[in-house]
This record gives sequence, structure tokens and C-alpha cells, in this order.
Amino acid sequence: MVRVKEGEKMSYSKEVMKRFKNPKFGEKMKNPDAIGEVGNATCGDVMKIFLKIEKNKKGDEIIKDISFQTFGCVAAISSSDALCELAKGKTIKQALKITRNNIVKKLQGLPNLKFHCSVLGEKALKTAIENYKKKKK
Repeated sequence: MVRVKEGEKMSYSKEVMKRFKNPKFGEKMKNPDAIGEVGNATCGDVMKIFLKIEKNKKGDEIIKDISFQTFGCVAAISSSDALCELAKGKTIKQALKITRNNIVKKLQGLPNLKFHCSVLGEKALKTAIENYKKKKK
């Protein structure tokens, strides 16, 4: 159980709440090219990222489509949605550069106690990309 330290306010930005209440990318993808799943035993959050990858005209592999299924708190669901928006349309190389800080910035901040949710997003995307590369071999 996560507890708020005395005096620390647990509040979310409007962006976090908007994404939590109406995530754009929150669904299981049919026939994904790759799946990345990570979890945090401490808080119980589990995040699954689904990828569809295609080559663009230059021959670069891009994330054509992305979605998620997340079992977790407000911050975990919002972080998953923000991650998907950041990664969609990016090349694999560009997507691998997405960090937890990019996710937090997209969400217009997260409480310190919920920063680990953005870490899960970063790890889930990287795991999905690693799984895609292994599958291609």
C-alpha cells in the first residue's frame, strides 16, 4: 500500500485526469507485432504495450499503431496513454529514446509518489521493441 507522507499533497494535473478518464489508446490490439509487459510488485501495477510496426518509404521501421492495457492506478493508466501518444509514428530508434521524463512532461507532472508509473511506461515500450527485434530474427 502506498501512503502519502504527512504534508505531501497527492494531486494530479488536469492532463493526467483527462487521460485517466478517457484514454485514447486503452485497448487490446488484435494481432500485434510485439507485446511488452512489465509490472511493479510494490504497487501492483501491470502494464502491457501492443505494437504494430511497418516500414516507411525510407525503409525505417515505424510504430504504425500502439495501444495498452494497464491494471493500475490513475498515474499508471495516464502514463500508458501518454507513452502511446509519444511513440506513435516514431521510428524504432526514436521510440527507444522516449524516457520517463518525456512521459511526465507530457502529463504536465506527476506526484513524486507516482513517478514510478512513468518508469513502467518506459520499460514496457522498450520490452515490446526488444520482443519485436527477437521475433524478427
